[in-house]
Amino acid sequence: MSPDLNLLRLFLAVAEAGSFRAAADALGVTRSAVSQGIRRLEDTLGVALVQRTTRSVRLTEAGERLHAQVAAPLRTVGAALDEAVDDGPPRGLLRVSVSSIAERFLSGPFVAAFAQAYPGITLDVTVTDAPVDLVAAGFDAGVQLGEVIEQDMVAVPFSGPQRQLAVAAPAYVEAHGLPRHPRELVHHRCIGWRPAPETAPYRWEFSEDGREFAVDVDPQVTTNDLRVMLTTALSGGGITFGLEENFRDWIRAGRLVPMLQDYLPPFAGFFLYFPNRHNQPRKLRALVEHVRTFGEPG
Repeated sequence: MSPDLNLLRLFLAVAEAGSFRAAADALGVTRSAVSQGIRRLEDTLGVALVQRTTRSVRLTEAGERLHAQVAAPLRTVGAALDEAVDDGPPRGLLRVSVSSIAERFLSGPFVAAFAQAYPGITLDVTVTDAPVDLVAAGFDAGVQLGEVIEQDMVAVPFSGPQRQLAVAAPAYVEAHGLPRHPRELVHHRCIGWRPAPETAPYRWEFSEDGREFAVDVDPQVTTNDLRVMLTTALSGGGITFGLEENFRDWIRAGRLVPMLQDYLPPFAGFFLYFPNRHNQPRKLRALVEHVRTFGEPG
């Protein structure tokens, strides 16, 4: 039994798109061609791979097993074939998972310069703070803080050292005063962050005399959106906590007041990371080169 490799690629597109129409659009073929291809693959294997409804497509148990077994090898084969036959400019779809606090990537200039430099590459950016398995989720690369990247990944520095800051609007400080020690934060109105509804709010971490400790503030407002944190703090809603570079412009403008800086040392910053594969596609190498040449990390 030797299914057509093109049918397996078609199956992979359907599995990851969740619909025949989306897979057809991604592959540049008709929906009918996708449906017929899946049917031929199922007939060849003698097992149903997908459950079809009028609105969506779900993998059967056999389909889930097949997807888990062929996804990574097919991407490796595809990258190798692209590398072998593509001697022109980098091209294709490049999917990147980016932390919501990676300001240098998300602020605009970096992505705009990449799009201008590589017109043949379609850049698909997913902003998420949930844990991501790049290979299983179909991403080519990710951007995250170095401390959370798995050791088996290739990591390219994307920023200089980072530092957390606690900040509030001048109006809040005038009304409630500045905390002199992190433990006094429990007596203040705080604006917290968490990556997902089912997770606890992020603990605010500090350092004193070389020893790290966390303060379990009880935020009155909690969100997974940096913009909500920022706008609430700017409006005098309380003290919030995040990366200094996300607050820097507002601090310079006098609209946010930093505090407790003696308790907040720098730490390793952001990295572009991706699986360690022998044949990296040209589109990914283009992104790595752009990271290295866009400017000095900072």
